[in-house]
Amino acid sequence: MNIRDDALLSGISEGYLVGGAVRDFFLNKQTFDRDITIKNAENFTKKLAEKTNGTLITLDSENKIYRIVLQDKKNFIDVSEMQGESIEEDLARRDFTINAIAYDLAENRFIDTLNGIDDIRNGILRHIKEENFKDDPLRILRAFRFNAVTGFEISNELLNILKKYLPLALNPAKERIHYELMKLFGGKYTSRTLLKMDEIGLIEKIFPCMKDVKKVPSNTHHHLDLFHHSVETVKQIEILYENSEDKVKKHLDEIDFGSFARINHLKLAGFLHDIGKFSTWTIEENGRHRFIKHDDVGAKMVVPLLKDLKFSKKQIEYISDMIKNHIYPSGVIAAPELNDKVIMRYIRKMENNVIDNIILAKADRLSARGVDVTEEMINSNLNGLDKLLNFYLNKKDSLKPLPKLIDGNEIMELLSIKQTPLLGKIISDLKEAQLNGEIITKEDAINFILANKW
Repeated sequence: MNIRDDALLSGISEGYLVGGAVRDFFLNKQTFDRDITIKNAENFTKKLAEKTNGTLITLDSENKIYRIVLQDKKNFIDVSEMQGESIEEDLARRDFTINAIAYDLAENRFIDTLNGIDDIRNGILRHIKEENFKDDPLRILRAFRFNAVTGFEISNELLNILKKYLPLALNPAKERIHYELMKLFGGKYTSRTLLKMDEIGLIEKIFPCMKDVKKVPSNTHHHLDLFHHSVETVKQIEILYENSEDKVKKHLDEIDFGSFARINHLKLAGFLHDIGKFSTWTIEENGRHRFIKHDDVGAKMVVPLLKDLKFSKKQIEYISDMIKNHIYPSGVIAAPELNDKVIMRYIRKMENNVIDNIILAKADRLSARGVDVTEEMINSNLNGLDKLLNFYLNKKDSLKPLPKLIDGNEIMELLSIKQTPLLGKIISDLKEAQLNGEIITKEDAINFILANKW
C-alpha cells in the first residue's frame, strides 16, 4: 500500500500531507479527511478547488485555514498555511508525535523528525513540547480523545503534563470541547479512557455532576459504586455494538443529529444515565437502596449540562430521552400481559430510538450484578430484551408514524389560548392518548381537548 494510492492525492505535487491522514495510513484506516500544509495556502486552495470541482470554504481567514468539500460531500481536504519557515518547524508546533508526520507531495517521501512512526507502531502517545499545552489547553482533552480512538497508551511524561495543566482544561471555547468530547465518545476504547481521565480529575471538571455520583456506593443490586457502574455501562455498550448484527450496527452508525454517529451519543447517554440517583437516593429499613424516579430527574439534570457544552437541541433531546427511558424496555418485557399491543405502544413511543434504547437497557443490566441479582434474572432480562429488539427489527420497515391529527395552532384557536407551557402539555397528553388507542380520528382529538379541564 502506498500513500499515493489515494486518488485525491494523485494529482497534487506540492505541499505536505500532515495530521490524521498520515497517521491513519500507518494504522491501515480509511480516511475521508486530508490535511495539507503549504506556503501561500489561499492561492493553492483556490486552484485545487477548481481542479477537483470542490466547494471552497474559508474556516479561518486570519490563520489562513481553508476547506475543500468534494462533490460526494463525504471527502474533503483542509489546507492551512505552513507555520514557521520549514515543515520541520511546523511539525514541532503540533500536539503529539503521531500527528507530526508529514508526507512531501513534491518529493514523495515521509518526514518524521520526531519519531512519530515508531510511536504509532509501538502504540504510545507522546507529546512534542510542554509549552504547546499552555498555548492551547484543548490538547489536554485531545490526548484522551486519541487514547479513546487509537487505544494508544499515554506516556508517563505526557500524563504528568496533563495533570500540571489541568486547571486550564476548560479554557478553550465550549464548541471545541464539545467536538473533542464527541470524538472521544466515538472511540473504541472510551470506557477505558474515562477511567484514565478520572485519575487526573478531568471527569469532574467536564461533568460536575459526577462529584455526587461518586458518593453513591455499591449495593445489593449493584456490585460497583455508581461512578464505576456508569463507566461499565459504556463498556457494555461498546461490547454490544461490536457484537451487533449488521442492521443494528448500521443504525447506530447513522448521523442523525449533531455531526456524529448515534453510537457516540448513546455512549455519552450511558455514562450519564444515572446522574439522577444521588438526589433520589434513600435507604429503607431493610437496607435496600432506592432511587425512585431517578430516570426523570436525570433526564432534566442533563439538559443544562449539555447546553453549557454547546450541544444542539436535537442532541440534548436524544440524550435526555435515553436517560428518561433507560428502564422502560425492561418494564415492557416485565408487563403482566405482554402482547403485541403493549409492544407496539413502546415502539410508537420510542419511534426511531428503539434500538438505541434497548442496547442501553441491556448494557445497564449487564453492569449491575449485586448479590441479590442472579444469573437467571440477568439472562431472563436479556432474553426478553432480545425478543423485543427482534420484534422491532421485523416490523420496523412496515411501521408508519402516528398521524398528526391536530396541530398547535388549531389547539390554541380551539381553546383561545396563547403559546405557553400548557400547549406543550396538551400536545404531550394527546400523544399519550393516541399511543393508548384512545384517540384515532381528528374528531376524537377535538373531543379529548374539549373534555379536559386544562
